[in-house]
Amino acid sequence: MIHVLAVITAKPGMRDRILEAFRANVPAVRAEAGCIAYEAVVDLRDPVPGFAQFGADAFVVVEKWESLAALQAHAVAPHMKAYAAQVRELTASRAIHVLEPA
Repeated sequence: MIHVLAVITAKPGMRDRILEAFRANVPAVRAEAGCIAYEAVVDLRDPVPGFAQFGADAFVVVEKWESLAALQAHAVAPHMKAYAAQVRELTASRAIHVLEPA
């Protein structure tokens, strides 16, 4: 199993617009062969003292894939290319971490 944590930082004030596009794309991603889990998460509304936060302009996509091949197919899927083009100008940065169980 492959795990992915994609940390997406929107340009100031643009996170909700990216999340709207993300949510519209979720059904297509979850229908992909090998997709086990795919969801966006944000910081708690009421921060917990002593814990780090990503910030108001960031969110994290938590993904699980059956294999590296399934993840690679996801990355080049037509709906992912369309999503990327849709949010490109709204995005400040992204860091995609591909992980495996320890």
